[in-house]
Amino acid sequence: MCLNKNKKYYSMAVEDSQANIYIYGDIVSWEWFESDVSSYTLAKEIEGLDVDTINIYINSYGGETAEGLAIYNALRRHKATVKTYNDGFACSAASMVFMAGDERIMSNTSLVWVHNAQWVSAGDYNDLRKDADDLEKINEAAVQVYMNHISITEDELRAMMDVETWISPEEALEMGFATSITNGGANKKPTQSLRKGLIEMILTWQNQRQELDPEPEPTEPVEPEQDPGPEPDEPEQNRPKNLMAALFR
Repeated sequence: MCLNKNKKYYSMAVEDSQANIYIYGDIVSWEWFESDVSSYTLAKEIEGLDVDTINIYINSYGGETAEGLAIYNALRRHKATVKTYNDGFACSAASMVFMAGDERIMSNTSLVWVHNAQWVSAGDYNDLRKDADDLEKINEAAVQVYMNHISITEDELRAMMDVETWISPEEALEMGFATSITNGGANKKPTQSLRKGLIEMILTWQNQRQELDPEPEPTEPVEPEQDPGPEPDEPEQNRPKNLMAALFR
C-alpha cells in the first residue's frame, strides 16, 4: 500500500512496514496552507496504522505549543518504533515533535531551537497577571517533554529556554536531545578522534605483522668490525623507533 507517494511539505507515505511523515511546515490548530499540520490531522493518519516503524522528517519553525504537545503524545503512544529526523530546523513546537522519537537523528547541518512558551495578551493588570501564571503552567508541560529524554539538569534546561537557545548537533547529542548524528547518508554514532583511530589501526597492523612474521630465535651476537654509526643526514636521536613514533613524534 502507498499513500501520497509524492512528498509534499506535509505528507505521509506508507510502504511495507514503514510510514514516512514529512513535517516541513508550521504546526497549527487550523491548517491554512498545504504545509501546515495539526495534531488532529496527524493523529487521524497514524490511528490504526499497522507498521513497525514511523519515520518523522522535520524542517519546521514550530507553531502552537498545544499542537506540539498533542503530536508528541500521539507519537509516543503509538505501538510502532518512532524515529524522528531533523532535516533542517526543529524549532519551538517542532522541537517537541522531534523529542517524540525513540531514536532522534540530527543531520550534521541541522539545529534545534528551544525557548519558553509565548502568547499575546491584552487586558488590565489582573488579566495580564493571570495570563502570566497560566503561561508558566503551559511552559511546565514543554519542560517536561524535554526532561523525559535529556541528560542535563532542569535548571540548565530552563536557563537555555530563558535565553532562546540554538542547539548544534554535537551539543544535542551530548545533552540528550538527539541520539545520533548523520551526515546525510547512513546514521552513525559520534566517531572517535582521528588520533585514537590511527593508533588502533597501527596496533592492529603491528599485531598482524607479528603473527605473520614472528621474531627469529635469538642467536649469538656477531661483533661487528666497526660500527658505522647513524647516517649523517638523519641523527639517531631523530630516527623514529616505529611507525607510531613516525606519525606522532
